[in-house]
Amino acid sequence: MIRVAIAGGSGYAGGELLRLLLAHPDAEVAQVTSERLAGKFAHRTHPNLRGLTRLRYVPLGELSSCDVLFSCLPHGASARHIDAFLANAERVVDLGADFRLGDADEYERFYGQPHPRPGLLGRFVYGIPELNREALRRASLVACAGCNATVSILALRPLFAEQVAKSVVIEVKVGSSEAGNRASDASHHPERSGAMRSYKPTGHRHLAEIRAVLDGMGAARAGAEGAVAERVGAERVVAAGPSRTGAGPSVRAPACDIHFSATAVEMVRGILATCHVFLREDLDEKALWRIYRRACADEPFVRIVKERTGIHRYPDPKLLAGSNYCDIGFEKDPHAQRVVVMAAIDNLMKGAAGQAVQAFNIMHGLPERRGLEFPGLHPA
Repeated sequence: MIRVAIAGGSGYAGGELLRLLLAHPDAEVAQVTSERLAGKFAHRTHPNLRGLTRLRYVPLGELSSCDVLFSCLPHGASARHIDAFLANAERVVDLGADFRLGDADEYERFYGQPHPRPGLLGRFVYGIPELNREALRRASLVACAGCNATVSILALRPLFAEQVAKSVVIEVKVGSSEAGNRASDASHHPERSGAMRSYKPTGHRHLAEIRAVLDGMGAARAGAEGAVAERVGAERVVAAGPSRTGAGPSVRAPACDIHFSATAVEMVRGILATCHVFLREDLDEKALWRIYRRACADEPFVRIVKERTGIHRYPDPKLLAGSNYCDIGFEKDPHAQRVVVMAAIDNLMKGAAGQAVQAFNIMHGLPERRGLEFPGLHPA
């Protein structure tokens, strides 16, 4: 059994991770931390786990050695505690934002402060398995991608890998669990109920990840086609390496204009990304099918959803609650050189805990589906 611990287990992502790992046939959950709730049973905050575990929360200072430490701490906390994590665990999987970007300057631009541990950025593998599967097999440090970045990157990577996109406008509609379990004015029921609120029309932090990864894919293809001496494949853009910018996505001159907006809707779980892609050439539906089939055919958690009839013709996050799938659909605009790509995930699963367990499986040579077989519910 692989002995694991969860730092920051009282939040929504931590609760989903605990749920998955308790049922995982190859994992033993040794400890779960919470500073505020130390000594309390984990099922106090995650009542769906009643009868499944008698684990109590412990403070971070009482973490003991383990094989893998998952960090679900708030932004900034993983960087503060990373030395203790590295002392206690052979491998660290961070679900937070601290080590996602490979460029310290870009981090400061989007997060408004210098990175506290820039020397570690080059050691983390960016944890989207569909991008970095081979790097994850060798990884000891993983930074899971942001949920909005995950759904956007998976939706668009086939088009960027083929360099057919000229510009992109992404609009995501997100559920309330994305904001975490701490109450705020925005989450107060009279304010949130029935809301469709544009909360980040520009400048969203996840845009830094989206731009760096997708631009990096375009740069990698251009470099390969130009027969450059130094290989710049998409994996190297987002995989671990010796330099400061070798792990998380790093900044390059943009190969394509990418814009991003986020809207909060009355939904607890889920993200629906609607991506307006303006093409370099006027591709037809058959060409788009070929592009997406090439990219997605062998991916265990990516499905193309594009039906001719019925109410489920395109991706719907409601159908994915509790599952690790990313559903992707598209439609070519017959009157313009534009394709609309739609993608849906459960933000707490494929956008957080599920992605982390998928990476955990790859890191240990396990089948990627291990512990992630739940297909979602219908109706829900």
